[in-house]
Amino acid sequence: MTINLKKLNTHRKQTFSLPPLKRLSSPSQALTFVNARGFIYFCPIKGIDLPSLWTAVAGDRPVADKHDDPGHITWGWKDDALDKKIWYYAKILRGKATLVSLDVAPYFYALSENYGAPEEDYLIAYHEGRLTQASKQVYETLLDNGALNTLDLRKKAKLSNAKDSEFNKALEQLQRDFKILPVGVAQAGAWKYSHIYEIVSRHFPDLSEQARKITESQARAKLLELYFNLVGAAQLKDATKLFGWSNEIVNRTISKLIEQNVLAKATHPEQAGEWIAIPKVL
Repeated sequence: MTINLKKLNTHRKQTFSLPPLKRLSSPSQALTFVNARGFIYFCPIKGIDLPSLWTAVAGDRPVADKHDDPGHITWGWKDDALDKKIWYYAKILRGKATLVSLDVAPYFYALSENYGAPEEDYLIAYHEGRLTQASKQVYETLLDNGALNTLDLRKKAKLSNAKDSEFNKALEQLQRDFKILPVGVAQAGAWKYSHIYEIVSRHFPDLSEQARKITESQARAKLLELYFNLVGAAQLKDATKLFGWSNEIVNRTISKLIEQNVLAKATHPEQAGEWIAIPKVL
């Protein structure tokens, strides 16, 4: 089967919210956009095809450098929603800012290194070499002190003298593993802007129990199905790049979805290699 480029382009215009669809113009529309897709990026990421809030608001163009660009209204929407629990926001996919609907968040959480004991899980990860020393210090600081802005967190975690990259990598690692997330913004630091971080199990206390009912294979199948519904068609390498899973795991999961007629193997009329597509674009 060959991908129909006209159908694929039409599908992507809908999922990415591109013309002739109207641009998003309110926080409520942004929430509807996220919920309808399951997960999106906050801003477009070079080299990865995935809908983003920025593109749906500002159009298919690079994120503007000018602070007064109309597209930057998305920052206000995102910051205002951090403590509202209307979606799950953190640096997740490839360590980039990701918005996840609350219905889909448990599927991501089911694939994390969390087993329902926030005071113990991180220690297991640390002793097994899956959590850095800086990440351990950051997590323990939040565990002992509650929510903290970035400046206070770094100080209390005794990482003031550490390299910026070491501290930032710790924040990213803990977010990607669904251990911490930003829950607000504080007027702190030179720019009077600092994220406030909290432990996930405190901010979303039901998330662990919701994820407990989901097996890893179910979680991967759900997320891959959502991904292909978003992009219409992609190659196996695109999925492994986005989720960070092995080729074997992605291939096995896709094979099951093909058996269920959710996805299909296809060829691209203009690009080489084997493609996977949803039946709608064939």
